[in-house]
Amino acid sequence: MQHEIKGFEIEFAGLKEGMHQYQFELGPTFFAEFDYGDFQEPLFQAEVQMEKKSRSLEFQFKVKGDALVYCDITTDPFRLPMEQQTQLQVKFGASFDDTDEAILWLPEAAHRLNVAQYLYELAVLARPLKVVHPEVAKGKRGQEALQKLQELSPENRAEQKEDEIDPRWDKLKDLLN
Repeated sequence: MQHEIKGFEIEFAGLKEGMHQYQFELGPTFFAEFDYGDFQEPLFQAEVQMEKKSRSLEFQFKVKGDALVYCDITTDPFRLPMEQQTQLQVKFGASFDDTDEAILWLPEAAHRLNVAQYLYELAVLARPLKVVHPEVAKGKRGQEALQKLQELSPENRAEQKEDEIDPRWDKLKDLLN
């Protein structure tokens, strides 16, 4: 689903060939448009650099900022700094086609591109899969939670089960003697 939020359009028709710079702010209302709730109080700056060529456009996207997130181990809230960048090649053809991740095809008559969806995806990708509070990573916080996670880890559960022998097996061993 492509979101076209107003204020995120880049008009390229009529621009001279060469580099063009754009800046956008991605805050709570921006992420609310996408119904994304993993960030609380997000504050991101987005830089978009576009190089206009005779038959194509090349975009460089960069988002940098932070958001209030919750630690996956202790559930404590903290502000997580994040940064991510990517590029996109835009070519012109008969119709719109975004099936290729690296190349976006726009109709020949197109004169602008809304970059909101690209910035949103880039900010979301900046969030690590596992969010750990910096104090937990340093060993200064969450020791009880880490110890409990270690006890419940699959490796420890397997070792405990090896130590516990089911008494029914002892009965079968008696049959062998």
